Amino acid sequence: MPRPTTIAEYLQAAPREGQPHLRRLYALLKRVAPNAQEAIKWGNPFFVEPRFVFAFSAHKAHVNFVPSAASLAAFGEELKSYRTTQNMLQLPYDQPLPEDLIRRIAEHCVQTVSEREDAGFW
Repeated sequence: MPRPTTIAEYLQAAPREGQPHLRRLYALLKRVAPNAQEAIKWGNPFFVEPRFVFAFSAHKAHVNFVPSAASLAAFGEELKSYRTTQNMLQLPYDQPLPEDLIRRIAEHCVQTVSEREDAGFW
């Protein structure tokens, strides 16, 4: 099977049990960053405006939402009950998607990237 070249193809190729989460996450991120370019980089969906704003990736039992490290740190208290790394929030398919929290983190990313030259994904 060829590698996805668009986010739509990526969503279609994702694990079936994760597609509801992935589609909601994609729609939410699209609403937060409607002017961002969508791209597949390193095999994963990215939103770019003009720097990397955030990304996500599908896995067997979870989706990773990948905002900037600064944005995750800004919501550290609210993220204590979730599995995180410095750059990623893991969201299991068998749990409800915390849409409000994801939206606020994504908005923080967009705002930070638009305000600061040195801000962004890395």
